[in-house]
Parts: sequence; C-alpha cells; structure tokens
Amino acid sequence: MQMKMREREMAASTDSVSVDIDAFSPPPKEHIVRTHYGYVSVAVYGDPEKPALITYPDLALNYVSCFQGLLFCPEASTLLLHNFCIYHISPPGHELGAPEIAPDYPVLSVDDLADQITEVLNFFGLSAVMCMGVAAGAYILTLFAMKYRQRVLGLILVSPLCKEPSWTEWLCNKVMSNLLYFCGMCGVAKEMLLKRYYSKDIRGGAQFPESDIVKACRRSLDEMHSLNVWRFLEAINGRPDLSEGLRKLNCRSLIFVGDMSPFHSEALHITSKLDRRFSALVEVQACGSIVTEEQPHAMLIPIEYFLMGYGLYRQSKSLSPRSPLSPSWISPELFTPESMGLKLKPIKTRIPT
Repeated sequence: MQMKMREREMAASTDSVSVDIDAFSPPPKEHIVRTHYGYVSVAVYGDPEKPALITYPDLALNYVSCFQGLLFCPEASTLLLHNFCIYHISPPGHELGAPEIAPDYPVLSVDDLADQITEVLNFFGLSAVMCMGVAAGAYILTLFAMKYRQRVLGLILVSPLCKEPSWTEWLCNKVMSNLLYFCGMCGVAKEMLLKRYYSKDIRGGAQFPESDIVKACRRSLDEMHSLNVWRFLEAINGRPDLSEGLRKLNCRSLIFVGDMSPFHSEALHITSKLDRRFSALVEVQACGSIVTEEQPHAMLIPIEYFLMGYGLYRQSKSLSPRSPLSPSWISPELFTPESMGLKLKPIKTRIPT
C-alpha cells in the first residue's frame, strides 16, 4: 500500500522546531547502560509505566538533531507521548556531550549494535517495544527485529537501509570515512552529511537561504567527535543485505521516505520485500531523508492510523496507557476499519518482576 503525500505540509513550520532541548518539561532522564559491547546512552522521556517506544538516529545524529522536530509537534505529543514512554538510544559516542571513544576500543559491527539493544531492553525490564529509526538507525532496528522477533511489536522506519551498500554509496562512505579519520569534522564532511539528510531546498543555495534546521544541524555536527562518527560509519558501510529475511518479519511496518532522499530506492526495495498485508509506504514529496525534521507533520496522520491498529489513540480516555492492544490479534489490512477496533487482547511490554 502506498500513499503519495502530494502537498508539502506546513513546510514553514518546520523551521521553528530547532528549539533548545530545555523545552522538554520535564527533560529526558539520561542513563548510561553498560553492555558487553561498551557503554550506551539512553535518554528516557515519559512515564516508564507506559508501553515503550525506542528510537535510533541516523549517522552523526542524536535524539535532539534527529527526532525533536517530530516530537515537538503538538499533535505528536498528544499521540506519541500520551501512549508511550520514549527511550532514545544513541549509537556509541553520539549522545549529547559524548567523550571520544578510546582509540584502542574495537569498532562494533551492525550485529553488535543490534545485540546491544537487547541488553538495553533488559536493563530497563522491557520485554517488547515499538521501534522508530532513521536511515542507518532504521537498518539497526530492522536487523534487531529480524534477530529478536518476539521483542518487536512494530517498526516505524524513516528512509530505511536494507541492502548492502552500492558501489556508489560505498565509495562515498569511504571518502567521508577518510575525511573523518584524518581531517575531523571538516567542512566537506559536513556538506556530505547534510546532503545525506536534507533536500536541496532546505539546504539552501542561490534561490533559497539555508533553513534554521540545517543551521542547527551544523552546530550539532560541530560538537560531534569525528572518530565516534567514523566508527558508526564503518559499521554501516560493512552492513550485509537483509532482503532475504524481511518477509519473515512478523510485526507491522510503516515506512516513510522523502522523494529526494538518496535512500529512496532502498525504501521501495524494503517495501517490496515485506509482507504487504502488514506494511505500508508513505512517500513525502519535496523532502530528503530526515522526514522527522524536514516535514514532521507529514508523518502524523499515517502514524496515528498505524497506532490505531494497536488500539492506541490520541488522548484516548477509554484505553489505559498500560494496556496497548496486541498486534497478533489485528486484521491483516493495515488501515482498514477492522484494524481499528478494540476487540483485542491486552499485552504486556515489561518483563514481569
């Protein structure tokens, strides 16, 4: 099922989302979780008694630079924060104020990063979670869902990767990798990253000024340790193809992609491999990869319909936030009225104590 977003929704309002993280009330609580693969930062926002939504950002981003545009929309707050406790997982060394990872520490593989998520869930006592990832983060969460199927209730993937890198991407990543390793977060590396994230109009040029979103992202990139970014890039550039295992996923999937994203063809490919009864694709026009920042309003209605299939509603008074409804009891059609009913069995998202 594909839904073309034919209007650029509230594009001007996206420039206003670059606000300071102190606007969170209360601010997320930061946790440093020790795993077999090193320490990982998790920022927890919301009531821990609610069902869990975990997020994973793209390369060189964190939960502020990758997800605040979506989460600062009032409509998203009434939808996501009303129904979930959000656990923002950062790739190693990508969290706010992260120190540089020791040079002698081994570079983790994508499998290591997926396994690390399991240890994070165990730390918080979470048995099954909803997942939201962007680009490289979407790949990690898809791999996690394939390896630990019983722990994933659903996937919301934004400009996801699933195949091994093409020669063009591999070469581009190698150039960026060398720049990060030898020159640090230099101007050329930042421009390559911004081109990865945003559409041309948002990045600015002769006809359009650079948007506030891009300016904020530049400041965020300046604060990143280049070798930490290099480590995540090396893992992503060595990723295997997940295509063969996608049809075996037993959770629902909602995929967003901007039509100007360099990963547009990847999103179409992953959609073709998923079970069509349990997946949907939303293509957002005039948008790059980071739909969560560039056009967050385009995500709200599809996400709301998607969550209705789990019995989760915006400001619902008839449904306890502790009792989302089991996707295993849902009609196969993703957006049909049958999938929005309440005759579903409550599930538990936390490990019994």
